[in-house]
Amino acid sequence: MSTFYRDLPVYRLPLHELIGKPEYFVPVAGSFHVIVVDVEGSTIAVGKGRHHDVNLAATGAIIAVLNRLREWKEEGTVAYFFGGDGATFLVPGHRCSELLQTLESYRHHVSRTQELVLRVGSIPVSEVASRGNLIRLAKCQLNEFLAVPVVLGNGLKTAEARIKAEFVPTAEVSIKAVNLEGMQCRWDEIPPPRDEEQIICLIINNDDEKKQPEVYRRVLAKMEDIFGKLDQRQPISATRLRLSVALSTIRREMRLRLGRFNLRYLLQNSLMMLYGPRWLRNSAAGKEYLNKVSLLSDTIMIDGSINTVISGRKQQVEALLSYLNKLEKRGDLIYGVHRTHASVISCYVLDHDTDHLHFIDATEGGYTSAAKVYKAKLKARR
Repeated sequence: MSTFYRDLPVYRLPLHELIGKPEYFVPVAGSFHVIVVDVEGSTIAVGKGRHHDVNLAATGAIIAVLNRLREWKEEGTVAYFFGGDGATFLVPGHRCSELLQTLESYRHHVSRTQELVLRVGSIPVSEVASRGNLIRLAKCQLNEFLAVPVVLGNGLKTAEARIKAEFVPTAEVSIKAVNLEGMQCRWDEIPPPRDEEQIICLIINNDDEKKQPEVYRRVLAKMEDIFGKLDQRQPISATRLRLSVALSTIRREMRLRLGRFNLRYLLQNSLMMLYGPRWLRNSAAGKEYLNKVSLLSDTIMIDGSINTVISGRKQQVEALLSYLNKLEKRGDLIYGVHRTHASVISCYVLDHDTDHLHFIDATEGGYTSAAKVYKAKLKARR
């Protein structure tokens, strides 16, 4: 068993300070593989009002992998990155084939239950490196409960582009059931913590591997100057979390998680959602869970680009965008932004203590909409 990722030191530094110390980043072991899962045509799906389905399909890929690791008792050995309409993994070579089989089964499962097309593929890290693209990795402790992988270099982006371009769908042959235990999508859209705030979704990219660390350090430091520390620009707050009481919410979760209608599942979970608000607001355990949701929410992802969901006042947002525009005109970066009124959340909940994770996107397309803006700018520049 490769424990390369699990054994990495965890740095308890603000992200901009960590990014400013390239010596803390190590090359990913050549025996590792990059696996990419992507919702094909996500922009079209979002345009048809299927943003929640796209998010849940991406979240499900991560859940399928994490549940396999639990079965093998190899938790923490895979680094993963949630991108709203897809996910990227750094996996030990000896598990690549089995995880690809799991994700291939999941691809067919999503096709049957959601009528969405997932592209799934892999490439060895050694091959990425042989083409001159770096994947340098560190681990950052964002708060008491959440540590995340941080990547510098263009390797993951290059691998993702190649896997998407070369994807060829396979026929459904001997597909195994996928373990999606813990998948949940039960929250309403989440307004910003304060009424005067808005939600922005950002994708920021610099392709110059020599300049990348310093550019990202400055951008992250500017975010902290304008909005405050990560918890101060956190879009998820306990006071704004509301369980959805719509049957369609449970139906969506049930359809993807089970792949079929199940009356018992529908009734049992509908009752939980009906009585859940009382438990969340009135019990000590419920209040603690609500507080931990924000601490265990994945609101920033650095995979060679900066991807983040932020809450802030209009003046703060304008100040950041003005700064990014200056860097963009100077050729230091390209960015895409999406501004909206709320966040959306999809969840992996094994228990209500500390074994839960929450994947954050913005409403009205979120990362997918920001990526559309980014790609248009990139095309214009070329």
